[in-house]
Amino acid sequence: MKPGNRAPWTVLLLTLALASGCHPTSSPATAGADKSAAPATAPTPSPPLVAAARAQIGVTTRYDPAYRVLAYPGGDVPADRGVCTDVVVRALRTQGLDLQVRVNEDMRADFSAYPALWGLSRPDRNIDHRRVPNLMRWFDRQGWQQPISALASDFAAGDIVAWKLNGNGLLHVGIVSDRRLSDGTPLVLHNIARGTREENLLFQHAIIGHYRMP
Repeated sequence: MKPGNRAPWTVLLLTLALASGCHPTSSPATAGADKSAAPATAPTPSPPLVAAARAQIGVTTRYDPAYRVLAYPGGDVPADRGVCTDVVVRALRTQGLDLQVRVNEDMRADFSAYPALWGLSRPDRNIDHRRVPNLMRWFDRQGWQQPISALASDFAAGDIVAWKLNGNGLLHVGIVSDRRLSDGTPLVLHNIARGTREENLLFQHAIIGHYRMP
């Protein structure tokens, strides 16, 4: 076929290619053969404890401090509700650590070592692990303490932090995220009245405990 005498279908294909912005630059034999392109990099996975806490977002949508009789071991309130401690308890269970059992066993062994704030004379496996002061004491007794600091760099993803809330003085607990603000402050995974969320909380209240699981 002489140049300039292309078949109508050839002209049509070239017209469509140009109209769509599709400009062929290599033949099928050489397409994709460029070895200089950098391989795709998968995003770095979050630490397991952080991922387990984040998985509760959209599942635990209610804050519910009601006392409930729980199964033992592995007892839990319905997944759509809970309090701040339940975020930590549920996340640690994915790592094979059941705080319901561990706190109960430790309190049975040395009940007087735990805060006497609720008028109890013996451990209560339905609620003991859902109280912030008890978790703080258990973490202390396991040697999980870390320095209380005002530096964002001192907090690692997966750390557990306890606060005394401004205004009402109530205690709160959450898990440090691997996501950070532009100034380097890590977000926190927690449940404070609205279900599990990931928010800027770390330096919004007075930190009274900082813990790291070995």
